[in-house]
Amino acid sequence: MSINVEETLSKLSVAQKIKLLAGLGWWHTEPVEEQGIPSMRMSDGPNGVRGTRFFNGVPSSCFPSSTGLGASFDVDLAYKVGVALGEECRAKGCHILLGPTVNTQRSPLGGRSFESFAEDPTLNGLIAAAYINGVQSKGVSATIKHYVANDQEFESERALREIYLKPFQLALKHSNPWALMSSYNRVNGVHVSESSWLLDDILRKEWGFKGLIMSDWIGVYSTAESIKAGVDLEMPGPTVMRGKAVERSLAAQKLFISDIDDRARKVLELLQKAYASGIPFNAPEEGIDTPKLRQLLRESAADSIVLLKNEKNILPLTSESKVKTIAVIGPNAKYAFSSGGGSARLLESYTVTPLQGIEAGAKELGLNVKFTLGATTHKLNPLLDPYISLLDGSGKGALLEFWNESPANGFATANSNLKDDLEPPVWSCTTEVSNCVLLDGVASAYSTVFTPEESGIYELSLTLAGSGNLFFENNLLIDLSTSPAPGDYFMGLGTAEVKTQVQGLKAGQGYKVEVRASNHAYVKQVPIIPNWGGLRIGVVRVVKPEDALQEAIDLAKSCDAEWESEGYDRPDLELPGLSNRLVSGVLKANPNTVVVNQSGSAVTFPWIDEASTALQAFYGGNELGNGIADVLFGKVNPSAKLSLTFPKRLEDVPSYSSYSKGQEHGKVLYNEGVFVGYRGYQVKNLAPMFPFGFGLSYSTFEYSSLKCSDISPEGNFTVSFTIKNTSKIYGREVAQIYVSDNEASLPRPQRELKGFKKVPLEAGESKSVEVSLDREALGFFDERRGEWVAEKGMFSILVGASSEDAKLKGTVELKKSLAWRGL
Repeated sequence: MSINVEETLSKLSVAQKIKLLAGLGWWHTEPVEEQGIPSMRMSDGPNGVRGTRFFNGVPSSCFPSSTGLGASFDVDLAYKVGVALGEECRAKGCHILLGPTVNTQRSPLGGRSFESFAEDPTLNGLIAAAYINGVQSKGVSATIKHYVANDQEFESERALREIYLKPFQLALKHSNPWALMSSYNRVNGVHVSESSWLLDDILRKEWGFKGLIMSDWIGVYSTAESIKAGVDLEMPGPTVMRGKAVERSLAAQKLFISDIDDRARKVLELLQKAYASGIPFNAPEEGIDTPKLRQLLRESAADSIVLLKNEKNILPLTSESKVKTIAVIGPNAKYAFSSGGGSARLLESYTVTPLQGIEAGAKELGLNVKFTLGATTHKLNPLLDPYISLLDGSGKGALLEFWNESPANGFATANSNLKDDLEPPVWSCTTEVSNCVLLDGVASAYSTVFTPEESGIYELSLTLAGSGNLFFENNLLIDLSTSPAPGDYFMGLGTAEVKTQVQGLKAGQGYKVEVRASNHAYVKQVPIIPNWGGLRIGVVRVVKPEDALQEAIDLAKSCDAEWESEGYDRPDLELPGLSNRLVSGVLKANPNTVVVNQSGSAVTFPWIDEASTALQAFYGGNELGNGIADVLFGKVNPSAKLSLTFPKRLEDVPSYSSYSKGQEHGKVLYNEGVFVGYRGYQVKNLAPMFPFGFGLSYSTFEYSSLKCSDISPEGNFTVSFTIKNTSKIYGREVAQIYVSDNEASLPRPQRELKGFKKVPLEAGESKSVEVSLDREALGFFDERRGEWVAEKGMFSILVGASSEDAKLKGTVELKKSLAWRGL
């Protein structure tokens, strides 16, 4: 079946056209069944296809966070990840994937920094283009987002063009995304969803974008303005700013039928692609789990890990190493921090923790592994997930029961009598998690058996969106039914986390845990967001911090090598809790320590000078643990490079003075202008802890024979050079090409990444590498003229292993200035 867009549009009534301009619920477009128009399905998110359910959804594959995929500097891998995501969309009956995110990482403090590929627009845009091409090769629409400057106010058009719009521009140049999502924020005082300049003048007219523009969720703040600016689809539904409001605007002649046709046409054009894909409408959701997919998940996890230091060549750990025992030290070794939160969060089809991966790798080599906590570092108590089983003993998980009305007096209050005979639930199911979004306007019970691995004192915690309580062995333990303090969890709907200790628990003994909750009378609201219930149960064994530190240090002294991991997503650059003390203490106790940091974005390492060996692992997806182990044990030779700068301290970040400081009534000036990320460190001659593009290998490489062709009248030229693997093992090197304008009339960065190529090399092998560049590599945006300009003169070409490690240098001459608009 197919659809003729213009013919269908001509048959629609005004009311039917208006209906197409807003969503049906959170994940679908509105159908017009009487005209044969079905509902298209969409899904989050950037690193995995969640499907249509926040709660108890179909399990999904989780790929590394975008910062990790960006660190691979591998467009072929990004394409393969996109293909896999497209295939999973097809399995879930999804026509539109809400990704990728390409917002520039202006500051590592950004709560969603892990969702974007890089601080550099070239890396960001080219990885995004490959991802988009992969997704859409399977007939699924990619949705590039969040257009644009998705966190704060703006000022300079030059910075907007060169840094923040550029990754979108490059992605459109090298791919053809079928959809784009506008951002929440204002740019120069105008909401993006109302900005004709951004959506129509630049995106559609200047760049030639032909696809659909949807709003971010609850990101439409007007009726006529957003429609005239070019937002085709308001999400989610039911509509707030369209529907009857559009009819009123038509009556007032603020809008005309031609405006409605323009927007409805884009929805129908995307529907035409959905028909062509062959993906059924309203299909059941299914998962995918194949050996080939698992191998890609494992490959992408390993290829996102950056080797930061290996001064003593401790790594890789092989059968030839002198290591006999490995101490795994760190509170998050037993947890698989596969992704960040928000739109990236999903129910993984399976996970491999760092400890599991290391134990499996060590077993193959006949090595012993010992584990200790070391220190607690969590903001919220770790989830109860690893320790739960069903009440009937039939397997892992918990029983969830739902009622439309409370099944007993005081059901979810501190007065609840658990021995009451309850009415049968309307619906029940099982879940393997203790962090659930529940249902709107219902009463619910969550019941499980908690079995601790070690004897001792345990601290249980509860966070609710709603009202309710936690019972332990049929006794009230945590009361959240009586004026609970508000918190930030569940999109701002949740309570603060309440914690209570339980004494004398025994290893291997099961203890019943039950949460009874209701959100019938829950009044805390975020506009538009449904009044969902939700619960999060956490648990941690109570350990005195000093005792845990000493236990870790003692273990380190008795072992040949150590490994430490930290799960992280914080509003500052410090590792949480006693992490830094733990790492310093272990480093002093044993010089053969391998430090593995896991974080979504940059953190600071005050102990880095003491460490001889360190790796950066981003959120690694399903195969996080195996990916780390593959690098540690040499199955994979690390080849990733940092996709963002790691500073020595927060104050060194170029945006520091205006990102979290200097905000006035929600307005933030981008005072650093174009000097974002590594550009800002270079202009200040400020050395970071680790620069953008930095990453080591178990191999060594030699660069030679740089040649730069003449620049054509159109601005095209090539850069060629030779790379040799001078080691005895196979390795891959990311060669990076930076360009410097030697004679610019305006201040420009010292150098800017304009191209890169990942080169696989056998031991001793040499390869000639050629990278094609165009006028984009030479130009800057001239606000005075409102166009891109490449000024005649000499340009330096720097080829090397990072933004601070140029191996080769050459020059090219542009003999005649160029000016242009568009792609």
